[in-house]
Amino acid sequence: MLSSTAKNLYWMGRYLQRAKSTARLIEAMQRMALQSRGEEAVGVAAIFGMEDEFRQTQQQSGGRLSSLIDFLVVDENNPSSIVSSIGAARRNAREERNNITVDVWESLNALWLELNERLRGDRTLLDRGALIESVKKQAVMIFGAAQVTLLRDEAYNFLQLGAFLERADNTARILDVKFHVLRPDGSPHADELDYFAWSEVLACIGAVRTYRRIYRSALDPMKVADLMMLRRDVPRSVHHCLWMVDRSMNELAEIYGTRGEADRLAGELHARLRYARIDRVFEEGLKTFLGDVRTDIATLSDEIGRQFLLD
Repeated sequence: MLSSTAKNLYWMGRYLQRAKSTARLIEAMQRMALQSRGEEAVGVAAIFGMEDEFRQTQQQSGGRLSSLIDFLVVDENNPSSIVSSIGAARRNAREERNNITVDVWESLNALWLELNERLRGDRTLLDRGALIESVKKQAVMIFGAAQVTLLRDEAYNFLQLGAFLERADNTARILDVKFHVLRPDGSPHADELDYFAWSEVLACIGAVRTYRRIYRSALDPMKVADLMMLRRDVPRSVHHCLWMVDRSMNELAEIYGTRGEADRLAGELHARLRYARIDRVFEEGLKTFLGDVRTDIATLSDEIGRQFLLD
């Protein structure tokens, strides 16, 4: 497979997952962001590493908290916005029509056309809630079409690799930022908890009911961190995502008959999450642990670029 093809499919997966994650995050956090004095909004922007850009946007818009929604949903100058991510995913998919199925292409193209139709009208009348809901549902359909129609070859593995690496980074960022906003000292123990705030953290990865099924107890910060970080059976946990990244790397190694530094890093990262214990993580410091994981995810992304994508 040409490196340009691998690159297009890898970034198609990353951009699609970024749009889906952003839609879910905004849906989960919108109410709290609009009711806050602004720091909640900055915290949401921090998940994407774009605090400075968001503060600048706020100043230009007179400090309205609703600017958070526009910045992360329809701002075409923000490369991580939903509109920008879907547009980038569609451009990558268009280049690889021969390597994806009609179902995947038509689902993605239909979402892009819908977004363009919505944005052509008066943006003051734009129903942002409906747009976010549509993106969330359509992204699920696109990934579903990929799961049931794509040939399990290099194309599928590069798409999976991009999607799960993006998801792992996103979940780690959400947990890091939101946990330390609610517990600035990093301690999981508290006499009183804001039930709705901690529920919102779980809602960012669609795991409120999952938490109840697993733990059958009141919300507890240590268990929230355990679920989001170390549970392999939770599809959006960091552990599950890095497990899937490692699997995709192993599949590619079998196809190409060679392994490189990216393979070693993928296996090392997966092993770190697989054998970690939540009590030991908090002894080390959650912020330190997550910071190291996020740094290594970025390093792995760079190595994948060098090994496969000629970046």
